[in-house]
Amino acid sequence: MRPLTVHQLNELLLICSLVLLIAVAAVRISSRSGLPSLLLYLGIGIAAGEDGIGNVHFDNAVLTQVFGYAALVVILAEGGLGTKWKQIRPALPAAISLSLVGVAVSVGVTATAAHYLVGLDWQQALIIGAVVSSTDAAAVFSVLRRVPLPARVTGVLEAESGFNDAPVVILVVAFSTAGPIDSWYVLVGKIALELTIGAAIGLTVGWLGASALRRVALPASGLYPIAVMAIAVMAYAVGAMAHGSGFLAVYLAAMVLGNAKLPHWPATRGFADGLGWIAQIGMFVLLGLLVTPHELIDDFWPAVIVGLVLTMVARPLEVVISLLPFRIPWREQALMSWAGLRGAVPIILATIPMVMEVEGSDRIFNIVFVLVVVYTLVQGPTLPWLARKLRLGEGAEAADLGIESAPLERLRGHLLSVAIPEKSRMHGVEVHELRLPAGAAVTLVVREGKSFVPLPSTVLRRGDELLVVATDPVRDAAEKRLRAVGQGGKLAGWLGTGREIG
Repeated sequence: MRPLTVHQLNELLLICSLVLLIAVAAVRISSRSGLPSLLLYLGIGIAAGEDGIGNVHFDNAVLTQVFGYAALVVILAEGGLGTKWKQIRPALPAAISLSLVGVAVSVGVTATAAHYLVGLDWQQALIIGAVVSSTDAAAVFSVLRRVPLPARVTGVLEAESGFNDAPVVILVVAFSTAGPIDSWYVLVGKIALELTIGAAIGLTVGWLGASALRRVALPASGLYPIAVMAIAVMAYAVGAMAHGSGFLAVYLAAMVLGNAKLPHWPATRGFADGLGWIAQIGMFVLLGLLVTPHELIDDFWPAVIVGLVLTMVARPLEVVISLLPFRIPWREQALMSWAGLRGAVPIILATIPMVMEVEGSDRIFNIVFVLVVVYTLVQGPTLPWLARKLRLGEGAEAADLGIESAPLERLRGHLLSVAIPEKSRMHGVEVHELRLPAGAAVTLVVREGKSFVPLPSTVLRRGDELLVVATDPVRDAAEKRLRAVGQGGKLAGWLGTGREIG
């Protein structure tokens, strides 16, 4: 293989930059249309492939799987960093039930439909049932964070998408292995062991990493985002090498880091968000290149039939059975049933039987690809409409404040940037009514692009951004007080909201 010449390298860089620019423009289109961005990125890959205008021939399933796993690690890390512990904590039992009991129900129902309705043999049917039982973290994070939903619904769905990759990967590998499949209790034991190892390693690495970053002053603020992402990726590597769930480890480690109030957090979130987008773009474009569109025609209707059973029977059934102990209202269960979004994860998992040379693996990949595209087109844009019809976005809690902190190391203080959202009850509160602890003060207000130093009588409004300076000892108390007023208004503390901080 000849090395790249300088001219060829320049051409490659030009092509990559054009693809990235097109993909960035696609983000704007997806945000306005409500479509998950994966469809547009897949379209870019298909257009560049052998049946498209690019005429690029690519059939390396091994490379796609490796790159897909790497991209999923970054996407799960970015999702974990943005997950609020107080929102997800009440949802953990329900999410775990969906990730274990729900996956079992979904695999059984979907595999039965694939065998009897489509005519696949049992091995192929079980592989498809397992592959499509995993909800996709990238699709769930990108869609749900634009839809105003109750915290419990969002928490359950986000946690489920972070947790259910592990058992599904174990099942897909087991079903793709030549010879007899392990007994169900052996598979359950493997899943439980890998989840336990992955969870322990993820929480430990996250806690140790957060403790180190709070105590070690790095010489440049730009090093903190790199360190945070390195710690999250390390959790995946350690978890996988210990024969645990690396995906669960990276998600939990990132969640611990994301809730640890680390220095220079705005820069870290921006860096992780950018890496997440690059990972999504690269992963989806590569998957689009791997597929051969003209081969999808014969598998279109089988994919539609399997997807219809998955969406209308298997997913609602797994939600109902998994959530029986939790007494969740039927309207929330209905939305969770429709919000089981599939994306790149099932397509990447469909490369496992291709790499392991399972008979009919090309057909499995095609069915999964068509199923994901068709039902993402249906579910993604209709999710906000269904939430409105079920009246789940109405009467929601007051929106939480967006508070970001940057350390003032020499002054032993913190600069808090506070964004007042549309539904915050801080609207109409005067600055002196915030009753911040001694050692904290509102120093600047930015309103409609103009900044000014507030008076004690200045009335705060929706859309304002505040700069609050707090000394190190009262930093946490100041943030708690601000959040309490955002939730309960000027009487927070007397009417129950934020009582713990008076």
